[in-house]
Amino acid sequence: MSKPVNVAILGATGAVGTELLKLLESRNFPVKNLKLLASPRSAGTTFEFQGKSIQVESVTEKAFEGIDIVLASAGGSTSKAWAQTIVDSGAVMVDNSSAFRMNPEVPLIVPEINPETAADHRGIIANPNCTTILMAVGIYPLHQFQPIERIVVSTYQSASGAGARAMEEVRTQSEAILKGEKPKAEILPYPLAFNLFTHNSPLKDTGYCEEEMKMVNETRKIFAEPNLKITATCVRVPVLRAHSEAINLEFKEPFSVEKAREIIAESPGVQLLEDWQKNYFPMPIDASGKDAVLVGRIRQDISHPNGLELWICGDQIRKGAALNAVQIAELLLEKSCLKKNKSTLKV
Repeated sequence: MSKPVNVAILGATGAVGTELLKLLESRNFPVKNLKLLASPRSAGTTFEFQGKSIQVESVTEKAFEGIDIVLASAGGSTSKAWAQTIVDSGAVMVDNSSAFRMNPEVPLIVPEINPETAADHRGIIANPNCTTILMAVGIYPLHQFQPIERIVVSTYQSASGAGARAMEEVRTQSEAILKGEKPKAEILPYPLAFNLFTHNSPLKDTGYCEEEMKMVNETRKIFAEPNLKITATCVRVPVLRAHSEAINLEFKEPFSVEKAREIIAESPGVQLLEDWQKNYFPMPIDASGKDAVLVGRIRQDISHPNGLELWICGDQIRKGAALNAVQIAELLLEKSCLKKNKSTLKV
């Protein structure tokens, strides 16, 4: 067993932060001391951990002294604001925001895919975007068997991707609509209850939004395939928790459906879920609260001899965020690479 370490959760009161707390306990992560950090507005809130009550503190310059690992889930601006303080304190920050994902000096890790890059950190490790993680875990086993040449993905993203307040907004909107009232949108730009819309992240000049380009650029970095052809369309749907993705894969040669099912069934981090007789395949309700990415409806693309179609569902808060971060922290202890292998990163 690894030696216990001092851990801080930055953004402890958010949807991902509270999930991090649960996972540290349920996975018996070797925590010596735990510090919960958030904005002054949330300071004083208490949480239970291993039978003890821990009070949330306001994040300050001295909050990271003596901390070994910081699990950050407070958003990009907060991560950028505190990153230098964290790395200068000697801690390693596992950051769930997009702030450092494409920095060439920051490893972007999915433990089932590129664990070896953990040893290259300089104080910061980036946790990929939720949609990227779920897709990457679902298709990488196939990529290992036969390299993927092109990915076409459409996402069906739940309210949980926008946080706990967005989830509550969907509940409130649903109640309003059922009462015959007009739903109000404050967290998301448009009503999501009984509705859907293309992802609300900023649009680029290319016509792709930020969320779609995250899937493109992050997948290339994680796979170490800078020229991999990827196109994505991301959509918000009226589901509270767990994202779904329809994925079309193109290979150089034909890929047997039977072999694909065999590979998925035997791969870590994924679960094959198919009942063709009942037309039953992964659903968000199946994936919610689960660690594994559910993969199903694997079939031959009738438009291309070298194409496969598959459908995946995964819990955005767990594997898409908190679980992946905790797995990275476990990786750091397992590989004894908490210490930086180079000089501290300047951010």
